[in-house]
Amino acid sequence: MTSGGIRRSFTAAAAFALASFGSVALAAPGPWQLNMERGASTWSPVPYHLNNVSLAVCTVIGVLVFGAMFIAMFRFRKSRGAVAEKWSHNTTVEVIWTTIPVLILITLAYLATGGLTTWADTTGSQMTVKVTGYQWKWRYDYVDYMGKSIDKVGFMSKLDSQSDQTRQLGSGMDPFAVKVGDEATYLLNVDKPLVVPVDTKIRFVITSGDVIHSWWVPATGWKIDAIPGIINAAWANFTTPGTYRGQCAELCGQDHGFMPIVVVVKSKADFAKWLAEQEAQSAAPAAAPPQTAQVAAPVAGKQG
Repeated sequence: MTSGGIRRSFTAAAAFALASFGSVALAAPGPWQLNMERGASTWSPVPYHLNNVSLAVCTVIGVLVFGAMFIAMFRFRKSRGAVAEKWSHNTTVEVIWTTIPVLILITLAYLATGGLTTWADTTGSQMTVKVTGYQWKWRYDYVDYMGKSIDKVGFMSKLDSQSDQTRQLGSGMDPFAVKVGDEATYLLNVDKPLVVPVDTKIRFVITSGDVIHSWWVPATGWKIDAIPGIINAAWANFTTPGTYRGQCAELCGQDHGFMPIVVVVKSKADFAKWLAEQEAQSAAPAAAPPQTAQVAAPVAGKQG
């Protein structure tokens, strides 16, 4: 069977095993969600389907193993007069139950390796964004876009003021009242989101300025550690404009839970307009400090 045939077979098995999840499997993250989200990038379906395949394999193995245990315990119990056999080894059975798991593991390893190699390949990126983690905020620097370098467009992104005020001990503020429109955004919103264009292969180069962080936006389908002194890279190509939220996924200190990520995906035209505004602001000369009026002191004449 070809690799494509293997993938199709396992995907079909996964779909059958997950049929009971219904529309929940297609939904964005929410309370009582039972499956991963499909994501909003061209690569995000890869881990989604691999997770489904792995779950289907685990489900089949669980049914077979526990089914055999159930039959052995109830059908061949002593109270029914069952007498245990005297043999302790069966070469054929041992070869079968060793070979099948090995084949399953090789297949899963093949599928996972293919996914990882495509995720790490940033060749042909049309945009580069540098992401730097700090306790407890993120810095975004725009490096290039469509073959042109971007000069001095970068900013810090931290927890929004409403969430920050609400989280304070004794604030008396209701976390459920922190919303953007109808969306609950307590600890999930920032003051300055990362803005990127749709339908663009974006290379993210990720590092840290202090301790280990992890940049994780579920819509991309991946998360990657931000490590001091090391540059990690991955890519994403968002297919749908919108707002996508994430969080630091590494225990980075006492305020680890207050380090959200927000990515706003705009149309290419809207992003070009936004980028031009940012470049104009960075190129504008700094306003000169106001000069204080100087009053000349009268010079006292000599007294004879």
